[in-house]
Amino acid sequence: MRIVSLLPSATEILYAVGAGDDVVGVTFECDEPIHARETAAIVSTSSLPMARDGYQPTPAEIDAAVSEKLAAGEDLYHLDRDALLQLNADLIVTQDLCAVCAVDVSEVHDALDFLGCTAEVLTTDPHTVEEILASIERIGAQTGHTQGATDLVASLRERLAALPGAPTNNAARVAVLEWSDPPFAPGHWVPEMVEIAGALSVIGDAGEKSVRTTWDAIVASRPEIIVVAPCGFELPTSVALTEELLAGKLGTILDRWDGEGPQVWAVDANASYARPGPRIVDGIEALAAISDPTTFGQPDPVIAKRCR
Repeated sequence: MRIVSLLPSATEILYAVGAGDDVVGVTFECDEPIHARETAAIVSTSSLPMARDGYQPTPAEIDAAVSEKLAAGEDLYHLDRDALLQLNADLIVTQDLCAVCAVDVSEVHDALDFLGCTAEVLTTDPHTVEEILASIERIGAQTGHTQGATDLVASLRERLAALPGAPTNNAARVAVLEWSDPPFAPGHWVPEMVEIAGALSVIGDAGEKSVRTTWDAIVASRPEIIVVAPCGFELPTSVALTEELLAGKLGTILDRWDGEGPQVWAVDANASYARPGPRIVDGIEALAAISDPTTFGQPDPVIAKRCR
């Protein structure tokens, strides 16, 4: 089977269930495993501002570009139709979850119709942790790696079973930010991740889209812990953005906070929060440690760092 993955989380899942050798095409963002981009053709790119020549666009610049392109009806990702045609794919794995995350499924179907390709399209659309696990099983079954998917999901469920699974008595109040400027309240599976970890998610709605919020609303939610998880960013950049917040608007707010104020953490959102793949469980375990270190110890320093 020849597989093209148009979603980083799908690429990760394909390799994790044992289908990695069949992956012939990926996106420029597919970095888990890192060699996926070295052994497969790149078939999609982004029109958003990217880090290059030492310059990292700010969250505000990226948000402005996304808003402008969506308002104009423009695509945020471009599919290389010539590359896709040459790959002669049997299966294309894509998503119908978020226009900001990857190539839209409608563009995939349009491209296949235009090219006359007969590849089957598998669309993933998880909104909850349970649906993420189901998508792993679905991808495994579709690619002939049912046992690999079954084993992987079983191991993830075993780890989840060791966590509270719901807010405990006197649970920590946690506000996760899916973007830093402007601040976004979390959606989809992220509020659920907080609650599986035994804490109380005080902003955002599980299963819904992430939405813009305000610092006033964040303060009003009375968080004891603020977790900065900017979508698409690894831990070093998340730390840098969190430090910028603490030196700016958030720091000003915390200076006026009654009492000690909340802890502030940065996390590797790219690996363990934004992508609906196996490492979501790593993110939940980190949240459990952040909110209850007495029970769960310190979070993995590769995933989380306390900034305040």
